[in-house]
Amino acid sequence: MEITIDPNSGFCFGVVYAIQMAEDELNDSGILYCLGDIVHNDVEVRRLGAKGLKIINHEDLKKLKDCKVLIRAHGEPPQTYITAMENNIELLDASCPVVLKLQNRVKLSFDKTLDNNAQIVIFGIPGHAEVNGLMGQTNQQAIIITTEEDLDKLDYTRPIVLYSQTTKSTEKFYHFSNLIEERAAAVNNLDVSFHDTICRQVSNREPQLQKFSKLHDVIIFVSGKKSSNGKVLYNVCKETNDNSYFISDDDELKEEWFVNAKSVGICGATSTPLWLMQKVAESIRAQFSFANA
Repeated sequence: MEITIDPNSGFCFGVVYAIQMAEDELNDSGILYCLGDIVHNDVEVRRLGAKGLKIINHEDLKKLKDCKVLIRAHGEPPQTYITAMENNIELLDASCPVVLKLQNRVKLSFDKTLDNNAQIVIFGIPGHAEVNGLMGQTNQQAIIITTEEDLDKLDYTRPIVLYSQTTKSTEKFYHFSNLIEERAAAVNNLDVSFHDTICRQVSNREPQLQKFSKLHDVIIFVSGKKSSNGKVLYNVCKETNDNSYFISDDDELKEEWFVNAKSVGICGATSTPLWLMQKVAESIRAQFSFANA
């Protein structure tokens, strides 16, 4: 059985930067707080937890003083920085530059709404860390859309400015853009603008995964269940190759997936570490090579 790990899968540069920053500090001091899971992958979070990384939430942050706290790649709303200053907390800011640029654009657009009564709309997942950071740039006034039903929240007689969470599907973003444009045009509103703010490290993986999925009999997609990006990319695999399976660790592998399989492709999300995909490959090789004998 041929087993291949997708060379384009694994951590994006933003996650690499955050984890490297965390490991450098842990090597120096042995302890570091992180505001939320450093990456949406429980296996990687446990690995870093064993090194001394402690995951906290925003309520915990309010109680901490005189310590170091890592801000992960997803970014944070302005209030987090205010709390840190008030509590003498040193922030190790690993916010992804792509996310920071998006936050700045959303803030500038929101400031303009004072003049033109526009609606800031974010295509994303409510409660997602990145979306929380974006909402903070608008004093929680932006409108989040996730499904077509959410489009009913918009007032199509007013200006509309649409942005996207950086890890969403490009295809869905443009689908929603077209629907918004149609509804606005129906009431003679031409004051709508769309900003494709999806990270190209993410969107470029979609066509790459389509090609990769076609090359193999079976696809094993490795990702944390919390990963928004993982869900998007797994669906790309599943739509291309029906023999695609989503796992978070090698203990979820099933023998029947590999019967008569001559090639297996292993891939993952931008939050999936290479070492975990290698671990999955080794487990398949050790446990299921006989399945096609």
